[in-house]
Amino acid sequence: MTQKKYFGTDGVRGRVGGSVINAEWMIKFGWAIGSVIKSESSKKPIILMGRDTRESGELLENALKSGLISAGVDVSLLGVLSTPAIAFLTKELQASAGMVISASHNPYEDNGVKIIGHDGFKLSDEYELLIEKKMLEFSSDDRDVIDHVSTMITDAVKQYISHCKQLFQSLHLKNYKIILDCANGATFNCAPIIFSELGADIITMHASPNGKNINDHCGATDVASLQQRVLKEKADCGIAFDGDGDRLMMVDHQGGIVDGDEILCILATDETKKYNAIVGTLMSNLGLEKALQTRHIQFERAAVGDRYVLEKLHQNNWRLGGEGSGHIVNLDYATTGDGVISALQVLRIMQQTKKSLYDCKQVMHKRPQILLNVKVKDPNRFLSMPEISESVDQVEKKLNGSGRILLRASGTESCVRVMVECDDAAEARALAESVVKVINLSDDRKNTVLNS
Repeated sequence: MTQKKYFGTDGVRGRVGGSVINAEWMIKFGWAIGSVIKSESSKKPIILMGRDTRESGELLENALKSGLISAGVDVSLLGVLSTPAIAFLTKELQASAGMVISASHNPYEDNGVKIIGHDGFKLSDEYELLIEKKMLEFSSDDRDVIDHVSTMITDAVKQYISHCKQLFQSLHLKNYKIILDCANGATFNCAPIIFSELGADIITMHASPNGKNINDHCGATDVASLQQRVLKEKADCGIAFDGDGDRLMMVDHQGGIVDGDEILCILATDETKKYNAIVGTLMSNLGLEKALQTRHIQFERAAVGDRYVLEKLHQNNWRLGGEGSGHIVNLDYATTGDGVISALQVLRIMQQTKKSLYDCKQVMHKRPQILLNVKVKDPNRFLSMPEISESVDQVEKKLNGSGRILLRASGTESCVRVMVECDDAAEARALAESVVKVINLSDDRKNTVLNS
């Protein structure tokens, strides 16, 4: 398949004001998306558009909207709304597509765009390539500005809140004290209401976005403050979302982190659901695989990225999958990762089993897993360098089947990710650092050659 120029594993993403995430590029991008969707639609397309809380969101929204309208499609704005909520409304309102202006868990200086198809699922690689190809045809002289409509759906948040409550109408949380960390992101306007109206005693933190504090030492990527708050308040658990609300991390009453792999295992072993097969990723903890095997639940690994988890779910006609980072996809409830809905599933199990989150997570024994990120200019280049391949081979020999090493290029950042997993955390770190050292030496050599 042709290499994509702009799309990564989760839409288009980059630094605001850079070569891609700027107003001019967004107009072209919007025109291309609108043109492709319009060419495949028998009626005039309607595209829903929402955004997270970044200060750049409105500027990019206006540019993207301009491009879409110039292609002759109608646009309905949703305001600040999570990715899963936009996916839900795209399908529920029978829109032609949904668009999310967000850089997910990245810092506020970044932003991006995710595209959701009319069925609520993210677009295929082939469709994204079609959009990139269409961008080459853009000309400001050909823009169609006749008979267009731009509207605002003012009750989008209320519709999503109602949807979540309807899904879990039998869940009563009146005996639970829960700390919610909204990452100063897109769940700030819905999550506290949902959990409160289901009866929980809610303490909300990081729910006052100012445009710059999204994911800033908070949320699913940094749960340290949530851990402290859970212990201080003697809460039953803590729940953390990322900037656009599609990830979930939890904290048990002892302050211990419950990550995506553990959450997935809790859901997979729920006796009321009887899942026969689960999809994880190349990064899924070995402990998850072993726990499922002992319960005769089939486990398959997909490439990293919730889109690839979904792809394998569709291929096998399975329902549940996820990533250690907190993307949990359960097709019984949603078409995409949804932090709120995933948390409600876990709470339902806690209520039914009368177990604490700490007890629930004992269903699997995590193996120590060290993940190191190495900043490089061209991540893909390093995967094929002989000296790096040799260092990986040496680590595999030392592990001798007792663990795993994985080296991959990030799909969202300019870095190489090195993961080592085995029974001993110190050994895993030492082995990972040995590979990182080789990567850094190789990068230094490359820069010396370029600058000579």
